[in-house]
Amino acid sequence: MIGSLIVAAISMGIVYLFGCIGETIIEKGGNLNLGIPGIMCLGALGGAVGVNVYFKIFGTEKQVIVVLILLVTILFAFLFAALGGMIYAFLTVSLHANQNVTGLTLTTFGVGLMKFFGSNMNHDNFTTASNAIKKLFTFYEKLGWFGENFLSYGFLVYLAFILAILTGVFIKYTRTGLFLRAVGESPKTADAQGINVTAYKYLAILIGSGIAGLGGLYYVMDRSGGTTFVEASIEAFGWLSVALVIFSMWKPWVGILGSILFGGLYVLPQYLHISNIQIKLFDLLPYVVTVVILIITSVLDAKNSQPPASLGVNYYREDR
Repeated sequence: MIGSLIVAAISMGIVYLFGCIGETIIEKGGNLNLGIPGIMCLGALGGAVGVNVYFKIFGTEKQVIVVLILLVTILFAFLFAALGGMIYAFLTVSLHANQNVTGLTLTTFGVGLMKFFGSNMNHDNFTTASNAIKKLFTFYEKLGWFGENFLSYGFLVYLAFILAILTGVFIKYTRTGLFLRAVGESPKTADAQGINVTAYKYLAILIGSGIAGLGGLYYVMDRSGGTTFVEASIEAFGWLSVALVIFSMWKPWVGILGSILFGGLYVLPQYLHISNIQIKLFDLLPYVVTVVILIITSVLDAKNSQPPASLGVNYYREDR
């Protein structure tokens, strides 16, 4: 039971982890993007479009090239999500619109767009694409417990872990990451030092949104096996991704552990004989844990565990 629970927790947690990585990058640049749920839906839609493009141009069900279909779906998911990020960036960075209102509107827009176009798409190829995307290590069954727990996942699972580690290294140890943190902490000071605040904010939002969109792709094409699209409650997982950013204290590598914990809390009721009311209580646990972590870090006033000082505040260069 424990082994299967771990596998299920990791599989579920990856949905949150992609969103957490993307939102962390965005918030490090000083923008609070509550449009992450909608952006993840746009990523799912982009992945679906990528599948149809692949089968229309490159081959049929009997001629699936795993690497190619994987690259096409990732590219389309990233671009669709980044497009949503571009809308958010233009409104909040260039036009100085309210970040909270813009993000919530983007969530509504992304969810509606996914469900509208998703209901009118040809879904015949989704399952075939899903089976191809999930295949990476086909020999894991021969490795017993180790293979089952560490090598039985699709490519996107390993991609999420790699991105989380690389993002953490980038933010903390690189010069560009230092500049990004400077923009998030004090855009006026960063601007005075010659850092292009607008460019850093735009890039952070576009790249972060693209990565978050991969969470929607993963849920539709890997987690659900390509069988659910319009019915997928991706926006609910998007909100948990935002909560995971707080839980991980803006550290992507901590987000790896947090995503497994959140995923475990989500799937645990399936392994327990409990009532529907108790299941609802389990659904609330990630939010409760996040609030507790936020309270503890606020009381301790640990600088490394606090959000960027200018998070959610629009920067007006003329006021510098």
